[in-house]
Amino acid sequence: MDNYLLGGVIPPIVTPVDAEDCVEEQGLRRVVEHVIAGGVHGILSLGSNGEFYGLDHEQQERAARITIEQVAGRVPVFMGVGAITTRECVQLTRMGESLKAQAITILPPMFLNPSEDELYQHFRKVAEATSLPVLLYNNPDRIGNNISANLIERLADIPNIVGVKDSSGDMTLTAEYIRRTRDNGFNVMAGRDVLILGSLVYGAVGCVASTANIVPKLVVEIYEKFMAGDMQGALEAQFKLAPLRMAFNLASFPIMTKEAMNLIGLDVGGSILPNTSCSDFTRNKLADILKQMGALS
Repeated sequence: MDNYLLGGVIPPIVTPVDAEDCVEEQGLRRVVEHVIAGGVHGILSLGSNGEFYGLDHEQQERAARITIEQVAGRVPVFMGVGAITTRECVQLTRMGESLKAQAITILPPMFLNPSEDELYQHFRKVAEATSLPVLLYNNPDRIGNNISANLIERLADIPNIVGVKDSSGDMTLTAEYIRRTRDNGFNVMAGRDVLILGSLVYGAVGCVASTANIVPKLVVEIYEKFMAGDMQGALEAQFKLAPLRMAFNLASFPIMTKEAMNLIGLDVGGSILPNTSCSDFTRNKLADILKQMGALS
């Protein structure tokens, strides 16, 4: 895989939807322009913040197609794949390849509790069904399945499985991913926005950060200052970002990402039902955080 694909800041962009929970094209195009203007190094379409689970295959195809079209080659586009069966994951992966995504990001199966070997076979079969690079996505709090360090070691030997986004929040696990795969070109990306700098220090190559939907320049600042050797500057940027990410826990996931984007004027609409919106009290609290960060006047 070309190294330019993985590294830096990759926002899992939100998917603006209309009253029928269908992709709202102009809103999505605005989101793409906002994060690119913020200096991000790639874009993930149909990640968990993109509410892939609330979109049928037709709407997923529409979201990914519009995103790829609007990006127009300026940064790599990853397409998220999340489904229970291996068969459906293969179908979605091939969709991404046909749309000219540059890489696929894939979650473990939801609802089921597969064994480690079953997870290995699942990921291997999806990877073998495409020529695209595959980035694994570990998010045990949401999915219920954890990708262990032992399993990552096995999966890292599959040629086009090139890395993992770790949203576990377990810094020991992130460090083990890096330690055990550091000699074979495997790439680890931080998935918890409050642990971006810590992951970079251990050897992560970047982050997939939901807050980069809102304040992409600040998230990019953490990465770029770290890469320039300005550890204190990177730490200050990380601390500045933390209250925003912590506020995401004040409402049902992923309501707060869209609420924050609406507050700063991006007009991305509401979340897909059954999620609705946060309370006025919570929205005001979020607005105060954005004002303190300088993201909202």
